[in-house]
Amino acid sequence: MRTFAEVYAGVQATIASHSQAQDDGRVDDMVALYWPDGVVEIPGFPMIEGTDAIRAAFSQPGWQPDPAKPQRHVVANTVLTQWSENAANATSDVAMLKNDGAGWSVAIVARYHDCFELSGERWLLRRRSDEYIGFAP
Repeated sequence: MRTFAEVYAGVQATIASHSQAQDDGRVDDMVALYWPDGVVEIPGFPMIEGTDAIRAAFSQPGWQPDPAKPQRHVVANTVLTQWSENAANATSDVAMLKNDGAGWSVAIVARYHDCFELSGERWLLRRRSDEYIGFAP
């Protein structure tokens, strides 16, 4: 039986890997963290269902990071709201930082609502729902 600490560590590793892949523009690495029928919900956009649709969405211009203006998703306060041997739900606070060339600033403050299932030894996202708290002016 997996312990709480093992489940938490696995979920946290997936969340961190997702953030780094997204910020680096490594869409395939990010998509590999989802189940084939995974879902992404982003306010103001239609629901994105399946890894092909997730790949297409995050590959579009405007969704890819601009190397001249780096970004970082800083994820904190991850709480497992439910967990078992093979599934877990978590909420995390996130601030997206952007560098416009003059310095870093907060672009978005949000909360992730994530559902995970275990695949072998990896915790994959079944669903990610973003909740926006605020945007930079």
